[in-house]
Amino acid sequence: MALIDNGIYVKGRRCFTPATLDETFEKLREHAGMAWIGLFQPSNQELDAVAREFDLHPLAVEDARVGHQRPKIERYGSTLFVVLRPAWYVDATETVHFGEIHLFVGPEFVVTVRQAARPELGDVRHRMEQSPALLSLGPEAVLYSVLDQVVDGYAPVTAGLENDIDEIEDQLFAGDERVTRRIYELLGEVINFQRATSPLRTILEALLRGAEKYNTSEEIRARYRDVLDHALRIAERADSFRVLLENALTVHSTLVTQQQNEAMRELSEASLAQSEETKKLSEQSIAQNEEIKKITSWAAILFAPSLVGTVYGMNFTNMPELDAEWGYPLSLLAMFGLAVTLWSVFKWRKWL
Repeated sequence: MALIDNGIYVKGRRCFTPATLDETFEKLREHAGMAWIGLFQPSNQELDAVAREFDLHPLAVEDARVGHQRPKIERYGSTLFVVLRPAWYVDATETVHFGEIHLFVGPEFVVTVRQAARPELGDVRHRMEQSPALLSLGPEAVLYSVLDQVVDGYAPVTAGLENDIDEIEDQLFAGDERVTRRIYELLGEVINFQRATSPLRTILEALLRGAEKYNTSEEIRARYRDVLDHALRIAERADSFRVLLENALTVHSTLVTQQQNEAMRELSEASLAQSEETKKLSEQSIAQNEEIKKITSWAAILFAPSLVGTVYGMNFTNMPELDAEWGYPLSLLAMFGLAVTLWSVFKWRKWL
């Protein structure tokens, strides 16, 4: 149901709990008191009925209808329109979730409109009903109580974010590869948290500036100042979280660069060592080639006389040169000439 809770309060005490909006409007006209209407995801017809009864500005009604508004405060005549972004920390996923509350605060009514299931405002109403003296101060007392609840709800969020940042610092210096993604995710949550908390200062300061003009009681003013102090501390924590995470990104970038430089240095040293080894192998190969050249050259030189001697050592009967008188000296000359010729060629080619 869109109508979560609905009460008519006279002098700080609940006198009626109408079942419908029409009954609420009727009772409010009959008795000099304050209506506190809590709506959850109201239909267009329900919002229009409330807007007609309390003469709400169409722009404010449209904002409440559409949702997804930034935290802000606007005044339309005697009616305040306030948007708040409560937050809560989910331990299971280590993430921050956000809700949205729209408040219409007039001289004799408070209308709260929620589009998300959380946070519930039943605790706020119960606490206020236990303090009739405070509730008797009127609609702005309800506004203060909702503001106080929202700001107090930020404390567990800051504790959760602080714990996440501590874990990131451990991951950062442990060399965890997932830390970059986690930093960016957490930085996004912190930025959203800043967007929810930073405007509270403007909202509360605006309420305090208009307090005298709109006859806000001294008690409510003091409570506004107390909430402002808490809101400023929360906003400062959020700012410090953002600075820490941005510094963590810088440190991580530096560490990654150092690791890359170290890897490049090791690669360069390995490459130099490999080049040195290759140079040694090349020198050894060249030396071996030189030795092979010498061995091959001397083998060729010795092979030439051996060839001549082998041919004439076959002793076949029909070898004309065997009976020649000049055969022996000529063969010696041929062997010597071939050896000298080959030696000269190899020497010229620097094989010897």
